[in-house]
Amino acid sequence: HVQLVESGGRSVHAGDSLTLSCFGVESLNTDYSLSWFRQTPGKEREGVAALYRGNGITYYSDSVKGRFTISQNRAKGTLDLQMNSLKPEDTATYYCAAALGVGWFGPTTWDSKARYYYWGQGTQVTVS
Repeated sequence: HVQLVESGGRSVHAGDSLTLSCFGVESLNTDYSLSWFRQTPGKEREGVAALYRGNGITYYSDSVKGRFTISQNRAKGTLDLQMNSLKPEDTATYYCAAALGVGWFGPTTWDSKARYYYWGQGTQVTVS
């Protein structure tokens, strides 16, 4: 049984940096894709960043490219999302997700929510 748990969300000011961590990914093998999604009330959940454990390839949404970095923290056994230069529009609940990433995972499909069947409960990030 895989349980993903996010942590690190809090209220920050615009321009600040914040790192989110997702626990529970260490039990997944290298065939898994790991992603961060975010959602605000009334909007669809959107992909933020993704990483394929097999080869380390990463993808980012245009809105966060150059500001956010997804990575595996092997010392902690977590999937991290380093967020720099935060903006008010980054305010959302952030979710960690995992799915078998063989075949379908690519630059136009990494954020297909239906592919991900392990989800965390989310952590709130508020940027003012």
